[in-house]
Amino acid sequence: MRVYLDHNATTPVDPVVLAAMLPFLSETYGNASSIHTPGQHARTAVDRARDSVADLLGARPSEIVFTSGGTEADNLAIFGAVEASAAPRRHVISTTIEHPAVLNACQALESRGVEVTYVPVGPDGVVDPENIRRAIRPETVLISIMHANNETGVLQPIEEIGRTAAEFGVLFHADAVQSAGRVPLDLSRLGVHLLSVSAHKIYGPKGVGALYVRNGTRLAPQFRGGHHERDLRPGTENVPGIVGFGKAAELVLAHLEQDPPRIAVLRDRLETSVLDRIPSARANGGRSRRIPGTSNICFDHAGGEALVIALDLQGIACSTGAACSSGAVEPSHVLLAMGLSPDAARSSIRFSLGRTTTAEEIDYVIATLPAAVERLRALSPNSAAQVGAR
Repeated sequence: MRVYLDHNATTPVDPVVLAAMLPFLSETYGNASSIHTPGQHARTAVDRARDSVADLLGARPSEIVFTSGGTEADNLAIFGAVEASAAPRRHVISTTIEHPAVLNACQALESRGVEVTYVPVGPDGVVDPENIRRAIRPETVLISIMHANNETGVLQPIEEIGRTAAEFGVLFHADAVQSAGRVPLDLSRLGVHLLSVSAHKIYGPKGVGALYVRNGTRLAPQFRGGHHERDLRPGTENVPGIVGFGKAAELVLAHLEQDPPRIAVLRDRLETSVLDRIPSARANGGRSRRIPGTSNICFDHAGGEALVIALDLQGIACSTGAACSSGAVEPSHVLLAMGLSPDAARSSIRFSLGRTTTAEEIDYVIATLPAAVERLRALSPNSAAQVGAR
């Protein structure tokens, strides 16, 4: 049996999405900026997809800017907002658990003289909105905070932070790459000016995403070229990808009432069974409000990377939050920020379920995982005594 539990990394392209894309990879190949008939067919398809993505987010079509993915959308939001500001001194607020697309952008801003405050999170993985409020200065131009964390699935109090941003007149960006299509989004309630999404997290193709830009929000484009995407993102549109994104947005919106609750039940079944059966296992961020399909579990003294490999040999695909640098596995910055020790962070793995996940697959993981953990712990020095003492 093959079980895919890495939907936070990417999702399979839905067959309906693929079918919608195929004509634009073959006979309907016009450039959407051309005025002839083939070009106008492409333009119509792009406009229709823009409507669908806007519907998913509760936005206006004119507020959707297509990009090459979530990373580009994050960069356009962060650099674009800061560069468009006329403030003599500029300050940005983010958190310690952001995706590298945001953290690395913020670090690049620091090298340009922009001050960045990285607000910590609690052991539950949630940022305290009052800490955001306290971090705001007169020169603050942007707050950038993810809606749902990619490693733990923990949801942040975006609505409350949005109200604070509005009170102080600060632009607010949220990375919703993991939450779009998994929880309902109402941008009028979230209070964001900018929001990033990606197609390949919602059963669409890789290489296409979008940035919601609230009407009236000033952004500086990051590329130079033609006048595409409201002068914010030049370059010939990826018509097949955009069409696929639009169709994927339609499908997840149509199933938003059915799929997430079913997935949440399977996630809870997996998590509860694993915690009951395996000593010294605990869910990272498990007591917080999360997107439905994500469970990040620490297995003390098992070694996350080794466990991922062991499970893959049993046909189960999952992941760690660790990054490989210079041949050494670094512990997850997200889990470290939540207060886990480096060893505990390295011993954590993420299961992320999706639309295609079945009860039978979850039962297989529940049956397979304990023995895999036990084998790895047996290889760890002193692990038996330490696990037994807990």
